[in-house]
Amino acid sequence: MARRRRSSDGGPLDAQDGKGAQLGDDTRKKARKHWAREWATAILVAFVLWVLIRSMLVQAFRIPSSSMENTFLVGDVLFVNKAVYGATIPVVGYRLPAIRQARRNDLVVFESPETPGLHVVKRAVGVPGDTLAMVDNRLWRNGTQLDEPHALRTDRHVDPADPRMRTWQLCCLVRQDTASYRPTLKNWGPLVVSTDSVFVMGDNRDNSYDSRYWGFLGRDRIVGQPLFIYYSFDRASGRFLSPITAIRWSRLFSVPR
Repeated sequence: MARRRRSSDGGPLDAQDGKGAQLGDDTRKKARKHWAREWATAILVAFVLWVLIRSMLVQAFRIPSSSMENTFLVGDVLFVNKAVYGATIPVVGYRLPAIRQARRNDLVVFESPETPGLHVVKRAVGVPGDTLAMVDNRLWRNGTQLDEPHALRTDRHVDPADPRMRTWQLCCLVRQDTASYRPTLKNWGPLVVSTDSVFVMGDNRDNSYDSRYWGFLGRDRIVGQPLFIYYSFDRASGRFLSPITAIRWSRLFSVPR
């Protein structure tokens, strides 16, 4: 009769082998669970950090229209500093204190006063207390005509009127003869900028829907300030795969002024 082999502690070797295999399986299962927990934790932390950074510090913004040419072009994608004017904490909606308020000539990204959820970029040309006017498409502030090298003027012969301009501007006019006041795209004012507001305009003065039409922008609507352009391509180039073949290399990482 064949003898059953025994281990050094007196137990059958085949029983010891089974126990060892079971211990090995348990160890591998624990290792897999530990690995899964580590990855889940890392993904969760990364997601939370991404949400915090996007909502409170930096967010990408794409230029959809030509209203800010030549400062920004259609196809520019830029990072926006959301902390400078006071970031909003997600979920609770609490707004943190601003590092500073918007100043004259600041480029600002803001939520449209007319279209919820739509973000727009313009230039702040007036702050509370400023008196603004346009005469023949030239901007005057506090009695001084401004030198604006960034302003683009494409059609000097067209100067359309819009009833929306007169409707809101009447309350802020410095002049007394309001009955004869007929503001146009290039001739309006003088107006006094109200408290906690700014007056914003597009650099493409003949093709921008801005404060001239819908009024002062409340500071609470300002989201942030452009940091730099990190990507840009010519959408109208007509090239195949234009996001790759029509990259504007000279604009990458440029800082708008």
